[in-house]
Amino acid sequence: MTNISAKQVQTLRQKTNVGMMDCKEALLASNGDVDKAEAWLRQKGIALVGNKGERSTAEGVIGSYIHTGGKVGVMVEVNCETDFVARTDEFQNLVRSIAMQIAASPHVEYVKVADIPAEVIERETRIVMGYNDLENKPENVKAKIVQGRVDKQLKEMALLNQVYMRDRTITIEQLIQQAIAKLGENIQVKRFVRFVLGDVS
Repeated sequence: MTNISAKQVQTLRQKTNVGMMDCKEALLASNGDVDKAEAWLRQKGIALVGNKGERSTAEGVIGSYIHTGGKVGVMVEVNCETDFVARTDEFQNLVRSIAMQIAASPHVEYVKVADIPAEVIERETRIVMGYNDLENKPENVKAKIVQGRVDKQLKEMALLNQVYMRDRTITIEQLIQQAIAKLGENIQVKRFVRFVLGDVS
């Protein structure tokens, strides 16, 4: 597996204005070649986002989806910059796709990993540290294993990290970035609620 340095990630980030995780993924997919990684980001529709990610999103819609049988329901707020874009079929379809993804993702509780509270991260870390297969590991090895498992668990809880169920080659974050590239506006998932029949927690 190619080792990606922080300097490589920073170089690609400066060239594309794309987030660190996407830069690292692109570099891994391109064996550390910055130019190929930039092309990879463009193919995924990510590099085209550019500076749109910082622009204000004051418009948008609240979308909903009720799964067949009426046992799972979702409401999600997705924001964009203008009411014009919010009313387009492309944006409406994006919101519906996101709502359907949430309905199909029972472990998703947060929009992104950065939204997960510190106490939840601490809880997950304690749980992982208690696994029996770590008992006889050296402390430095144990720490790496714990970090890897916790990171994986946190990503499973975050909507943007989910693999898009209609295209397994991209994540929900990449789906949104493709929509940003197409519609020319910043788009953000603000919040969501997932209802399960009979669940009173």
